[in-house]
Amino acid sequence: MDQALFAAIAVGVTLGAATIFIGSGVLKARASASRRLAGLRETRAEVLEKGFGERAVAPVFQGVGRFAMRYTPQGWGARVDKKLVIAGWTPRLDANSWAAIRVIAFIAGVFLAWYVQGVLTGTARLAATVGALILGLLGPEAILSRRVDERKAAMERDLPDIIDLLVISVEAGLGFEGALGRVVQNVPGELSDEFSRMLQETRVGVSRNAALKSLAERTDVDDLNTFIMALTQADAFGVSISRMLRVQADEMRVRRRLRAQERAFAAPVKMTFPLVLCIFPGIFTVLLGPAAIQIADAIL
Repeated sequence: MDQALFAAIAVGVTLGAATIFIGSGVLKARASASRRLAGLRETRAEVLEKGFGERAVAPVFQGVGRFAMRYTPQGWGARVDKKLVIAGWTPRLDANSWAAIRVIAFIAGVFLAWYVQGVLTGTARLAATVGALILGLLGPEAILSRRVDERKAAMERDLPDIIDLLVISVEAGLGFEGALGRVVQNVPGELSDEFSRMLQETRVGVSRNAALKSLAERTDVDDLNTFIMALTQADAFGVSISRMLRVQADEMRVRRRLRAQERAFAAPVKMTFPLVLCIFPGIFTVLLGPAAIQIADAIL
């Protein structure tokens, strides 16, 4: 069993390193392709200076990804691209790269299942084989979904504090962009990074509404979507930004309090199963065990 655990850990570490290596190589290869499309020809020395991942590995995995994309359902690539954007893994990874990673993970799962066939026996071998296949098939998707949920939760947690700081800055006399820039400088986090990108888009000529729409598409957080909608309507109807921010701050605090109460009310229900399965059997064994032994001795 120790050998199987070591093999599983080795496969997981290999997949993680391969993912980072593939993402780095694909990103550099895209930059090279962009330079070629722009008419900037590369010399032989520049080509030889590239890393092995950019010159050899990235094109292979891009080809594997394109081959795998042929057999995916219609719309799968667009859904994966959206999830990768929400997870914050773009432009390092795209749908083609993710398809290649899924193929590699499945092959690694099959290899791990074949390995445990010769190490384990009986029920443990069957369970380890099924687990390895499920891990290879669904593991990358589970990791991506977990990353999406964690990033959305982090942005949802930071939004009320950011809106409070925006209220203070705007009421102190700063404009909305200036207040948002000050908040981005002082509050680190995923949401601050997204707001920083939005500010960069507005500085290069993108309208505020278009930048806010792109922000909503990149994050997909319900509270943030509500805030963006209120901000867009305030711009359209000429409502005071400071008043709108004050109302949104009050609503965000109420929502955060209600969300905390909901989690507190759900805690006793979630504690029922650990109590029944883990704690009550031990209590019953300690309390009823001696009585059961005495009754058994009296009967026999």
